[in-house]
Amino acid sequence: MTDLFTPRLRLRQWRASDREPFARLNADPMVMEFMSGGLNRTMSDQFARDADAEIARQGWGLWALELRASGAFVGFVGLRAPSFEAHFTPCVEIGWRLERASWGNGFVTEAGLECLRFAFETLGLPEVVSFTVPENRRSRAVMERLGMVRDADGDFDHPRLPEGHPLRRHVLYRLRRQEWRRATTG
Repeated sequence: MTDLFTPRLRLRQWRASDREPFARLNADPMVMEFMSGGLNRTMSDQFARDADAEIARQGWGLWALELRASGAFVGFVGLRAPSFEAHFTPCVEIGWRLERASWGNGFVTEAGLECLRFAFETLGLPEVVSFTVPENRRSRAVMERLGMVRDADGDFDHPRLPEGHPLRRHVLYRLRRQEWRRATTG
């Protein structure tokens, strides 16, 4: 199991004590605004267990995000292979979900940069993707701060959402290892 650290954050294995704050986060309509639905407590706890099991199995995944100064759980940031088929899969995506009280502090960008370093240096991935609905300006801004570039030709309809669903259309962002290296080595 690999924990990642930044000056302010620890990306770590999930704990049973994360489940209550994670359930609150998943019940917040603003946090879940661009998701296809909120998660009830049972679904939220299962998500945390699944994320924890994936990290235990492969050494990486959607890490629980903790503030180093206080030890407080504030959400997750990490890497995973999407479980649906699309023109850009198989791949590894970077994703996140953060409690609203922690928005605007740069936590996702800070943790995301460390995840990308891990993805490219440790895992040796050739590329990392991210995607969201076009209206999710906050996540798109994070993707751009991470150095990801929108692939407009790669935009897609999410296969898990039905025809006509308002969140079906997604924008695709990509970052290739070579581009990341250029950006990080000056």
